[in-house]
Amino acid sequence: MDCIFCKLANGEIATDMVYEDENVAAFRDMNPVTPVHILVVPKKHYESLEAIPFEEMDIVSDIHKAIRKIAKQEGFAEDGYRVINNCGEHGGQEVLHIHYHLLAGKPLTKLVTD
Repeated sequence: MDCIFCKLANGEIATDMVYEDENVAAFRDMNPVTPVHILVVPKKHYESLEAIPFEEMDIVSDIHKAIRKIAKQEGFAEDGYRVINNCGEHGGQEVLHIHYHLLAGKPLTKLVTD
């Protein structure tokens, strides 16, 4: 498999990793749209939210637990943050590995769009 997020999450490509556990990895986005822009991904490959079998949906909970830990660790939990998951082509998903954009570092009053 030639998935860039799999390679980043599993340490095959160097990245600015901010969080890692058995199931989840999080690293800074190379093209941030806010002062804090972190990508949170499962280490196991799933193309999108729709591709996760129902019996494996615990990974979504693991990701959200990691997001809360990261927000506290990075110091923006109290100020607030935005979590975005783009699902599928029409949802704006560009990399076919489920990932969550964790955005913070400034007031976010409207959606960040292209």
